[in-house]
Amino acid sequence: MAFQGSLKELPLPDIIQLVSVSGKTGVFVLQSPTQRGEIYLRDGEIVHAVAGSTTGENAVYELAIWQEGEFEFKAAVDTEERTIKKSNTNLLMEAARRIDEWQVLSKRIPSTRLIPIFTNQSSSASISFTPQEWQVICKIDERRSIDELATVLGGSAFDVCKLLYGLVTAGLVELKEPLGQIPAERLKRMSPTELALAAKGIHDQAKALLGESDRLAELEATTRRTQSEMESGRGFDAVLDMIRSMEQVVSSALGPNLSRVFLERINQQLSS
Repeated sequence: MAFQGSLKELPLPDIIQLVSVSGKTGVFVLQSPTQRGEIYLRDGEIVHAVAGSTTGENAVYELAIWQEGEFEFKAAVDTEERTIKKSNTNLLMEAARRIDEWQVLSKRIPSTRLIPIFTNQSSSASISFTPQEWQVICKIDERRSIDELATVLGGSAFDVCKLLYGLVTAGLVELKEPLGQIPAERLKRMSPTELALAAKGIHDQAKALLGESDRLAELEATTRRTQSEMESGRGFDAVLDMIRSMEQVVSSALGPNLSRVFLERINQQLSS
């Protein structure tokens, strides 16, 4: 069975539904400009998935939010791995729910590379926490990023974000930039001409990741604002704000993994 195409034209949940109703065994191979993923079906049921170092249900949820890339279904390819027990219906419903939920979480938690720190308010607040919130609170050391907290806790970054969301909203925790992630020192050394070229490259990287997303208008508005601020003399600060704003758009639209890819590309661009 030859079945391939673009994720821009057909979302992953729809693709899986089309193949699963036929009861086929095989593997979906997904390839984006920066990542690769696989979802295995046996007699139409999803049994195993891989996305980078993530496997099982979380891999499906991670792949489901891709909005660009290519897919190919290779029939009659089986696997001995069985990391998924949920039915296709429940799995895809959960994927859709998480996609919607991330749109809310990302308004306060724009990236999982950020580091949670306690605010002054947290030392005097009298609040009851759930056992899950206590687990996160006990691991916050003001050095670990959200991704690192997830690794330490043995869960997903998405689940940690859900717990942090309430703490951030209550003003007990705030998120700070990790040193070295955004290339501030390199930007400081740039001339106005070099900063203008850097801003164009940052815009192009974000636009390439978003593809035909309906969030492109936000990128254009950010670029116009950056250009105006650079003309008024805020060159370095304007470009730094631009990176943060565009990272948030990418994270909200595509998920935290792609926001990390965006920053990696910016670092590579500014290092070359």
